[in-house]
Amino acid sequence: MDKGYEKEQFTTISFKCSTAKKFRAFSKKMGASNSMTLLHMLEFFEHNGISPKESIGPQMQTLESLIKKRINGVVAIMKDIEKNQTKPTVAMMQSLFQGAEPKKKTLLLEKEQKRTKIPRYKEK
Repeated sequence: MDKGYEKEQFTTISFKCSTAKKFRAFSKKMGASNSMTLLHMLEFFEHNGISPKESIGPQMQTLESLIKKRINGVVAIMKDIEKNQTKPTVAMMQSLFQGAEPKKKTLLLEKEQKRTKIPRYKEK
C-alpha cells in the first residue's frame, strides 16, 4: 500500500488501452503503484511549472544560455579583481621588499698579525 494514502478510496479513470499499458510499464520501472506514479508525475509538472504539451528543449536552451551568461559575469568579476586589486598589491609588496633589502655588510675578520719567521734551526 501507499504510505499515507491507506485509508483513501479508489476511483476509476478511463484510458485508452495503449495508454494504460504504457503507464503500467512506466509504473513498474518507477517501482511504485499506479496511483503514486501518477501523483509524482503531477507534482513534478506543478513544481517545475512545465506543461506536458510544451517542449522542454527551448526551456533547457534558455536555461543553458542564462548559466553561460552568469559564468561569463563571474569570469569578468575575477579578471577585474585581478587587474585592480591583486596585481597592484603584488607590485607594492615587491617594491617594499626590494627597498627593504638589508645592505650587505662586509664581514669583520680577524686581522692577521705579521709573523716574522723564526728559524727553528740555526746554521752554524
